Amino acid sequence: MHANAETIRKFYDCFGNKDAEGMVALYADDIEFSDPVFPALKGAEAKAMWRMLCARAADLRVEASDIEGDEHAGKAHWDAHYTFSATGRKVLNRIDARFTFRDGKIVKHQDSFDLWAWTRMALGFKGTLLGWSPIVRNAVRKQADKGLRIFMAKGA
Repeated sequence: MHANAETIRKFYDCFGNKDAEGMVALYADDIEFSDPVFPALKGAEAKAMWRMLCARAADLRVEASDIEGDEHAGKAHWDAHYTFSATGRKVLNRIDARFTFRDGKIVKHQDSFDLWAWTRMALGFKGTLLGWSPIVRNAVRKQADKGLRIFMAKGA
């Protein structure tokens, strides 16, 4: 296994163990992260997101598979099983990740998943009915960003 593929494996092992510091140690200081909920996080914001998610993850289970990596890039599929704290609903989020590396550190991390599928699981009827709409998608993003800003303001 290439060293960068091993870095990806370690990243998800740390996440499964709720070891945010282990995760962010694998990121470069100028990391760029994006996914459908957090579309453009950089540096400290991206690191704080993982710290927040680990701190809030009461019943998180992470399963990573199809991990590949070479000198410059890598990818993985991962499934996150957890309870969405805002609603108490169970979620299985199926995610495809792409990574870019520099000097053994992750400099770009892009997660892709079906946000409508997530809203159906996390929000129930409202997510099923309206989760596809830009209004609900933007509300999810706004709420997530607000939570991250509050978490960061507390010095976490």
